[in-house]
Formats: sequence, C-alpha cells, structure tokens
Amino acid sequence: MASCGMKLVAVRSTADVMSVQQICLCDLFPEMRLLWKGGSCGRAMIMPSPPSLSRPWVWMVVVVIWLPGALEKCIFDEVQQSVTVVTTPTDPDGPHPKTTASNNVGLQTRLTASEDTANPFQIPSFALQLSSSQRPRRKRTRELAPPTNHPQPIRIHTWVPRDSPTLSQVESERLEPAVREAVGIVSNLLSVNRVPGHLLLSRNINKYCKFIWRNASAANYNKCGRANENYRTETCLDVIIPDDHLRGCSVYSEPDAPTMTVIRPEGAGLPDTDFLLYLHAQSTDKCRAEPSVLAYAVHCQTDSLGRPLAGVVVICRDRMTGEGYSHQGTVQTVIHELFHALGFSKELFSTWRDCSYSQPGMGCSPRGQVTNTDETGQVRIYTQSVIRALQEHLLSTDPDLGGPLENLDVGSSGLSSHWESRVLQGSIMAAALGDPAVVCVDPVTLAALQDTGWYSVNHSRAQGLVWGKGEGAMFGLRSTCHDNSSSFFCTGSGLGCHYLHRHKGECQTDAHLDGCRIYKPLMVGLLHTYLLQFDRFPELCSP
Repeated sequence: MASCGMKLVAVRSTADVMSVQQICLCDLFPEMRLLWKGGSCGRAMIMPSPPSLSRPWVWMVVVVIWLPGALEKCIFDEVQQSVTVVTTPTDPDGPHPKTTASNNVGLQTRLTASEDTANPFQIPSFALQLSSSQRPRRKRTRELAPPTNHPQPIRIHTWVPRDSPTLSQVESERLEPAVREAVGIVSNLLSVNRVPGHLLLSRNINKYCKFIWRNASAANYNKCGRANENYRTETCLDVIIPDDHLRGCSVYSEPDAPTMTVIRPEGAGLPDTDFLLYLHAQSTDKCRAEPSVLAYAVHCQTDSLGRPLAGVVVICRDRMTGEGYSHQGTVQTVIHELFHALGFSKELFSTWRDCSYSQPGMGCSPRGQVTNTDETGQVRIYTQSVIRALQEHLLSTDPDLGGPLENLDVGSSGLSSHWESRVLQGSIMAAALGDPAVVCVDPVTLAALQDTGWYSVNHSRAQGLVWGKGEGAMFGLRSTCHDNSSSFFCTGSGLGCHYLHRHKGECQTDAHLDGCRIYKPLMVGLLHTYLLQFDRFPELCSP
C-alpha cells in the first residue's frame, strides 16, 4: 500500500499543554488520492501556533504536495528524427525532392473546419472522405503555385484519422475545445503567404519508384524511370495520408522521351489550407512508456522554401480522463507541439531563412547555421529577432545574448528543440511545461518563429515572461545560479516564495535545471473548507 504522506496537523494548545495530531488526508478524504494516482500524497509540516490564538483547538494545515510527472515531458526530438520529411516543390513538374523512409499504415476520416458537432472527434459525426475510386476526379494542374505576396493568418486544417479510437463523450468534450482553442491562438499569432488553390502534398519518390534518372543532361532528370510494384501509400508518422491529399505520380520509361505512365492520379487537394494537421488521439506505445507525456508531434512535409505543410499531433488518450485533467494545460501542450510542427525544430534550423531585407516567404536567403556555442558551453540560437527579444527581456545590450537551448538528452548534435529552462522558465517552448498559470507564449519564442523566415508574427499578442525579467546577461548560468545574485534562484531545501509571489514554495531542482535550484510552488491550505476551526496562514508571499 502506498504511503499517504499528506497529513492534517492538529495543534491543541492550552495554558500548560500542547498536543499534536496527524491525520492522513487521503484516508479522511479518499477522493484526494486520485490526484496522486495511488502514490504518496505529499508531506505535512507543523507551523507554530501564533501567540494570539485563544481557541482551544486550532487546526493548521501546511500541505506540501509533490505531483509525480507534474512537469509534462516533450519527446518531439526523439520522435522527429525517425520520421520521413518530404519536400513539396513549388512546381509540381519540377525535380523530385530528397526524402527519407517511413512505413506506417492506416485509414482516414476527415473533420473539416466548418463542422460544428456535439462530438466532432467520434466517427459517427464525421463526413467520410471518399476514395479516388468513389468520386469523380477533376483535373488539377499546378495547385501549389507560387504563393501570394501578402501574409495572412495561417489556415490550419485539422484532419482526424478514421482509425483513431472512438472517444467517449467526456474525452470529446475535453479534447475538441482544447484543440480548437490552440489552433485559434496559433492562427492569430502567425501569418503566411497563403497557398493558393488547393494544398497537395507530395509522394516519396524513394517509395513509389525503383529507378530514378540521374543523368543531369536528360530531359527527365530526377524523375522516376521504373515503378515500385509494392508501393501502397504515404504516411505521416502513424497516419496514412489519403490519396486525395496527394499529388499524382508517373513513370518516364525513357530519359528524354515525354511519354509517361500515370501510377497514381492527382488528388483533389484541400482548399483554404496552409498547414494540414493530422490529429491522432490514441494510447500509443510512447504514451504508455512515458506517463508524463501528454502529446507529441512531428512535421512530415515541407514546401520548397522549407516551411512545414503537414504534421501530426498525437494526443495521449489516457491523459484526457481523470480528475487531474487541465483544459488550459492541454491547450498549452497542443500549442507547444504545433510550434514544433510549424518550425521550432532542430531538424529545421538549417532551413530557416533570412528575411532581413524582404518579406517573410518572399526572396529570403538561407540562413545556414543559426546556432553556436558560447564561451560557457551553452548552445544558443543567434538570429536577429531572438537576440533582440532576449536583450529586451533581460535588459542587456550584450550582442552575444542568443536564445539558449536545452542541454539535456541532446545527443551527438548538441542541439535541442527547446529553450533552456534555467533562462526561460515558463516559456511555452521550455522542455517541460509545468503549472499552466506560469506558462506563456513568450516574446523570445515568437521571435524564433519570426526568424524561421516563413511567418509574419503578431508580436502584440506575446505574453510577458516574468522569469528572469531584467536580470542581465549572466542570468541563469550554471556558474551564477548558486551565488544568491538573483532572487529567482535559491540554495538549500528550505521554504520560500515562488517567483510569481502567488504561492509558497520549497527550494528544489530537477533534471532541466543542471543543479540550479528554484522555489517550486506548494499547495497550501488546500482543505481549509473541511476544517471546523482555523486561522489564516501568515501571508509570507503576498503578490
């Protein structure tokens, strides 16, 4: 049996005697154990009774709660490195792009942006997408023509695979509004040069083709010379991409002859779409292996300039149930994963574009390397907007103040798709999201998305980041976090004030802090309403 750990401390005080009684709150209120999934409820501490107390019984509660997995872990980098990324050329008749391999299968169901149903994530409420053999085909040419030159809010089309499990009413009522809110927020933050006509994704030539013409002087250079008879479908992580979302593919039997044989016809495409989000709600192996993972994402198709056109967000279904579910936490997690899929990815750093002298998406030059290591060993993003945003946040003019990247589990590349928590605690793109009350869509993250060169960003919607505000260029370094130079860090393991001054906290560290310690909030006075008599706690951390 797991220990309770969270106790109600009763202090009985009279003129000549004081007694202490400890009551396990998980036994007193069994429903509380749901918050800890059968684990330890926490730890109780005795606070001295103020001298002015005159009641015979004074109930005093200091509830210190550790929530296993309270920090929501992101496994984007782990998943993304194993995924095929196919580049869609601006000219569909141009050379085929380079790709990697993938082998997943499935069936699809479409949820259009205009549907407004009570249970939009259940199969009965969907409009099933007809296969290519069931619907009349209209000939489409050059659907992905060069984009218009005026950035407009990005249109994210959400598509739910038909093989996603049928969700319960509770799951649907939680997931659907959270995803809708997250998509709406991102659409209001980012603008793109919109895809005209219908969005069509590309097929992986290395999957449907056995032989490719490689003679650069041939008319059919880089085109398929022989079909792979075992070719079946295209995938994005565990999602099968419907044929209607894909370009056709053909075989050219001679290097210079215009004659071709169509293997698969052109799909209908998706109207009014700049990014196609495949949303998969399922209890996957990765969900089961990582209890602190709420969701994960990948990008799987990009345009000729590198901007992601399609990706998957997997929602771990088990996290949609239970008393501990947080709507705001789910919204923030979906935004976090969407930002990854849209370009905040170490796999795409090398394709970011410099739009210093042109409009995003129009004539921008490749940036090349955007990261470097500073003299302390910290890997940083050094792009104009990121440097400027961090300088403004820390109130520093240091020209080398790039955006610091997480250094935990980075592999041989040394790169991460997350900010360093010591410096940007509370950012939407930190490696682990904690209490939704402290997570924000911060200016440094929006600056990074601006510096991809693919988006025009609405910086007026940035949320102010409190952590480290005005602390200077040395803030958050491993060499300074222990020297009491900043009130944001602490030493030892005592009690103090959480940096937002809304909670009392205990000085702790975690895997992302590299030994630096901060005051993590405690849930204090959680059960005052259950007590017969109590006096207020001293307000140690008033706002």
